[in-house]
Amino acid sequence: MREWHNKRYWIVGASEGLGAALAHEMSAAGAHLILSARNRKKLEDLAQTLPGTAEVIPLDLADGAAVRAVAAEIGLLDGVVHMAGVYWPMPATQWNADDAEAMADINFMGAIRLMGAITPDMVARGRGHIVITGSLSGFRGLPGAIGYAASKAGTMVLAESMHADLRGTGVDVQLINPGFIRTRLTDKNDFSMPFILDPEPAAKIYFRHMNTRKFQRSFPRLFSWFFRGGLFLPDWLYYRIFS
Repeated sequence: MREWHNKRYWIVGASEGLGAALAHEMSAAGAHLILSARNRKKLEDLAQTLPGTAEVIPLDLADGAAVRAVAAEIGLLDGVVHMAGVYWPMPATQWNADDAEAMADINFMGAIRLMGAITPDMVARGRGHIVITGSLSGFRGLPGAIGYAASKAGTMVLAESMHADLRGTGVDVQLINPGFIRTRLTDKNDFSMPFILDPEPAAKIYFRHMNTRKFQRSFPRLFSWFFRGGLFLPDWLYYRIFS
């Protein structure tokens, strides 16, 4: 179990959905939160409902200079949770260049920018807690997921590489891969979403993993086996099943 009381955690992507629900879990545990996302009003509304203390600092992860400036403004942190992401369902037969590039830029490059802004200081101090949000969609290519699945795959490999490099440094890296969460993003889907969770129970699973020392958690557990098992299937069988 980690110590949360008065620990300073920066949640990037906190304005709604899973990020907002996780903020409630962390705040109730005693953490002091810095809340970031693009929408200041939603962040301020969230901060007013939290049981503990919180600061609001709007941020667009597409702006590298702004990410570095905000990180410098915040100063010393005990932990960072990367949750920001955008999503549009998109098959390669209906490619939308702007949307695909936005998913790559916010979901993956946004994580790169954020990690670049906070990791060097944590390494220099020899302590810190980094939590990165992947997705069950990132384990292997999926139909209708141009942009999103690729961006999440890159984000997951980023977390894996950081975990490999930072073991023994005092900087703890965790990767959490959710399945379908009921949010405005999944509202865009017109297909069945098995094992879909509301943000609140999903946040409890998320926070429970943050309290461990284990690297990776994928959930819902049964649904995750389906995706992780796909890594071991030959191409001809994998694409027959998942297409």
